[in-house]
Amino acid sequence: MPPPPPSASPPRPLAHLATARLRLRAWRLGDRAPFAELNGDPEVMATLGPPLSREASDALAERICDAMAKQGWGLWAVEVDGGASFIGFIGLSRVGFDAPFAPAIEIGWRLARAHQGRGYATEGARAVLAWAARHLDADELVSFTAAVNARSERVMQRIGMQRDPAGDFDHPGVPVDSPLRPHILYRFPLRGPAAARHRD
Repeated sequence: MPPPPPSASPPRPLAHLATARLRLRAWRLGDRAPFAELNGDPEVMATLGPPLSREASDALAERICDAMAKQGWGLWAVEVDGGASFIGFIGLSRVGFDAPFAPAIEIGWRLARAHQGRGYATEGARAVLAWAARHLDADELVSFTAAVNARSERVMQRIGMQRDPAGDFDHPGVPVDSPLRPHILYRFPLRGPAAARHRD
């Protein structure tokens, strides 16, 4: 008789993170509407790509939730402690396109316009870096953004990531004639002194 099929791996428990002002948590069904509003905001999406329809936004949320259920980590939903119940996401995702630095794990963020400029992305990303340095089985994290996205690049610098000019690339998922196609690359080692400072 043929051997029985292997059983599916049990889902990993989801990590939850907290900072002085933020809670990084599992997604809830009620997050879908404000997430769609965020993704449909032309100002938020100006350096990310075309605004998303409600259907496309919900599909993205599904993919995020599926990845988190399988891995126990991912792009956490973010709420303000004692304030807004959902302002966007901050967290980790596997690079899903062909690039010289792939396979890799990216640290990234996307916050609603009303909650930008308050240091939330930096605060949450530092908590994610600290968690990754302690728990993630990887040598480094990367982060990348369109070269015109100075706001996101400043977050990368504030959390201690290092620019890798040799790794800059044209994003294959962006049209050739788009000003968002040229991307810059930052790296952060998860081994060594820099990572140890975040673990402490």
